[in-house]
Amino acid sequence: MQNFFLDIATVMQSQPWFYFLTVGLVSLCIGSFLNVVIYRLPLMMKREWQSECRVLLADELPSQNTTEQAPFNLVTPNSTCPKCKSPIKVWQNIPVISWLLLKGRCGSCKTAISVRYPIIEMLTAGLSLVVASLFGATELALLYIFITWVLIALTFIDIDHMLLPDQLTLPLVWLTLIAAVMDITIAPSDAIIGAAVGYLSLWSVYWLFKLATGKEGMGYGDFKLLAVFGGLLGWQSILTIVLLSSVVGAIIGIAQIILQGKDKTTAIPFGPYLAIAGWVTLLWGEQIQAYYFSYLGH
Repeated sequence: MQNFFLDIATVMQSQPWFYFLTVGLVSLCIGSFLNVVIYRLPLMMKREWQSECRVLLADELPSQNTTEQAPFNLVTPNSTCPKCKSPIKVWQNIPVISWLLLKGRCGSCKTAISVRYPIIEMLTAGLSLVVASLFGATELALLYIFITWVLIALTFIDIDHMLLPDQLTLPLVWLTLIAAVMDITIAPSDAIIGAAVGYLSLWSVYWLFKLATGKEGMGYGDFKLLAVFGGLLGWQSILTIVLLSSVVGAIIGIAQIILQGKDKTTAIPFGPYLAIAGWVTLLWGEQIQAYYFSYLGH
């Protein structure tokens, strides 16, 4: 089995077209799965919270007959049309192509299917190919591609629910530390310090803001997400990511106020901006820092 994977790696390194084709096709399929994660994971968490609340309040709530809920996870039940509940056939679930063949509508009831589904699939493939082109057929590229997939899921979940699930952020934190131990990224000590600085920096801002205003400016998921990037790049990258995420957030926030007429007091998720800034820093952080310091030198 080990020889098989070594042979595949050798082919990918010697045949770039095969490498990029594989990354593109696999990422399209992963993008389709991410659509499921983005939709179902928050619902799974909600069900779990409701179940825990029923257990905790069992003595205070009136006794009632509760029917056992059908299994609901990332695999079960099979995907169906939200309108007519018709099962989605295999040929209707081909990334991007099925949406185009169906003209963006359900094959049974002709209800419109959100364009966001193929967009997420194409975004997943596109960003993965960018990583592949920059880092080649290497372990670092595979690590960054996987992190890219999770960041896409986190971004859209946060947009929809103002939530960065621990089920996604915490495994990434541990993955960054394991990658450092395996000598794929940075030194283990730098990864540990980077993760700690990433978490504690936003944690400190959170509590300073809360003590000063009595309000919560961000969630704990943001701390963990920044810890991920600190564990990958070291503590030196934290300031760059925070500043870049603030710039991205300001640009998008102003655009939303102007184009969508949103109120300035409307709460907006910080996770997507942090994910964008962190991903950009993963790929071009050294160039950004070099440009910044050269600019300061003039």
